[in-house]
Amino acid sequence: MVIDDLQQRMKQAVADAAVGQIQDGMVLGLGSGSTAALMIKALGEKLRSGALRDITGVTTSFQGEVLAAELGIPLKSLNAIDHIDLAIDGADEVDPWFQLIKGGGACHVQEKLVARRAKRFVVVVDAGKLVERLNLSFLLPVEVLPGAWRQVKAELAALGGESELRMAVRKAGPVVTDQGNLVLDVRFSGGIADPATLESTLNNLPGVLENGLFVNLADQVLVGEIVAGEARVRDLIRR
Repeated sequence: MVIDDLQQRMKQAVADAAVGQIQDGMVLGLGSGSTAALMIKALGEKLRSGALRDITGVTTSFQGEVLAAELGIPLKSLNAIDHIDLAIDGADEVDPWFQLIKGGGACHVQEKLVARRAKRFVVVVDAGKLVERLNLSFLLPVEVLPGAWRQVKAELAALGGESELRMAVRKAGPVVTDQGNLVLDVRFSGGIADPATLESTLNNLPGVLENGLFVNLADQVLVGEIVAGEARVRDLIRR
């Protein structure tokens, strides 16, 4: 219970710090996951109180769309906007060079579209998400067409990646993404030494829609941590 409370306080501190960067009139990319949900809730409160005005959100998942709509945050689709001022999202792993793995929630296709479109992309994580090398602990999600998952699995094996089809927890069968595809979770022996090359290689495999490597996209990482029993935020800026 105490550990859960500390983690929640870390996430809330990071979410509040991210919302503190939002200015009136911005078009915002609203991320997915538990920390991003806290950020969306904090944004909704600021809009209701009048502390922020004229905000437009672009969500990265159906989950985020439902939450933002419930909070009265005006939303538009990617096709309806010509820019995104600021995108705020979580990550499953962050390495020292600001390269990321995302996709634990199977939303990485829309997340990458929004991050790529944004003028600034701010990542919100707790300290446990910082790693020395990607993929040593967290599996790399690869979204595949349903009719091609076995072929892609074989291609990944040829590249040295051991993969498994992601199965749903509270329904029979595999996880199905918002795009109607399946997810292969991949581990490469020794982790991922060259994220940029691997991202390109994977996306060139027939049947692959997108993978969870986010290369050279993050501008800033806000890290929640507990220091002397207090939740604090460490601000890492890409040089």
